[in-house]
Amino acid sequence: MGFTYRNERLFAEELDCEAIAEEYGTPCYVYSRAAMEAALAQYHQALKGCEYLVCYAVKANSNIAVLDTLARCGAGFDIVSVGELERVLAAGGDPGKVVFSGVVKRPDEMRRALQVGIRCFNVESAAELEVLQSVAAELNVRAPVSVRVNPDVDAGTHPYISTGLRENKFGVATDAAMALLRRATTMENIHITGLDCHIGSQLVDMSPLLDALQQLLLMVDALQAEGIHIRHLDLGGGIGVRYRDEEPPAVADYIAAVREALGDRDLGLVFEPGRSIVANAGVLLTRVHYLKETDAHSFALVDAAMNDFIRPALYQAWVDIQATSPNDAEPRLWNIVGPVCETGDFLGKDRELALASGTLLAIHGAGAYGFVMSSNYNTRPRAAEVMIDGNKPYLIRERETIGDLLRGEHRLPQ
Repeated sequence: MGFTYRNERLFAEELDCEAIAEEYGTPCYVYSRAAMEAALAQYHQALKGCEYLVCYAVKANSNIAVLDTLARCGAGFDIVSVGELERVLAAGGDPGKVVFSGVVKRPDEMRRALQVGIRCFNVESAAELEVLQSVAAELNVRAPVSVRVNPDVDAGTHPYISTGLRENKFGVATDAAMALLRRATTMENIHITGLDCHIGSQLVDMSPLLDALQQLLLMVDALQAEGIHIRHLDLGGGIGVRYRDEEPPAVADYIAAVREALGDRDLGLVFEPGRSIVANAGVLLTRVHYLKETDAHSFALVDAAMNDFIRPALYQAWVDIQATSPNDAEPRLWNIVGPVCETGDFLGKDRELALASGTLLAIHGAGAYGFVMSSNYNTRPRAAEVMIDGNKPYLIRERETIGDLLRGEHRLPQ
């Protein structure tokens, strides 16, 4: 399933990656439909027997074909912008299974979300709650609200993807969240539905997740004593994946621990996985164009760059890079670097590989936070995206052209 080597050649489901690169060019993102569906199925299987909703985090990979694939398998969606909402709708997703996160929801975004009937707003500040009340009143509707709690729990991950500490911009502290919920009960156009918490991404230890859960449960019990009934807990995403030698908890083990912690409380569960659904369901294919030796390093100059895949440069992320087929070159240490005019433009350093000009490389684990974070820096068109379904390839995003990049720009009249 997904990506496997057969006789030293990399296959995406039933298709040789060399053939995919020949047809669609490089750099090119390639996804496995079966791998995405299997990853989502782990959540559904573990949650059987309770009230739940799995809301895929659209920010991880927002291609409409990806959203369509997951919607067909019963997924809801976690969005952070009206643009992501429109993608979900275009993909045939059910707005009633959408939760709206993010610290800056504009009034127009709130209005559109209310008009299509999303499931819940994850409110992240007192000011946001006041604006949401005003917008809902204008539309004469009640806005369903979950308050995002910042539990000040260290997720033990990269600081850029840690979201549950006091210094982070996300959510509100426990005491402030309690006050916010009390205030919400006085608002005619606000309907309290739940508590939300997301402490970070790429967690390989579920202890911080369970610590945050315990704080939410204490709040649930205290609110119940005040007559404020919480109907669901949204525990966010965050479960890590294996990029190198990480050993993240199994989805089934984590959810079993959550269900045990709930005890006999009557609470629905919402999860917002992103990375764990799509990261290892995708690779980025890139071709070696030149090999360059210096006194300090051996460089493999490839046609993918930091604008195509920024995680190594931005997060110092390690991703597995392998040739898709063998060659006769001697293995040695290479720095895999791209064409962008930045010293930080690297995909991997000190990788032992047998490379020659023309070698096709696969950057594994690229299904999450790959294309969605790409840019046109150095006026580089963004890559094509291809979904593999068994032995069938589908072009799900055409490669951009220079014309696409220039469209909408205008010279001065004189």
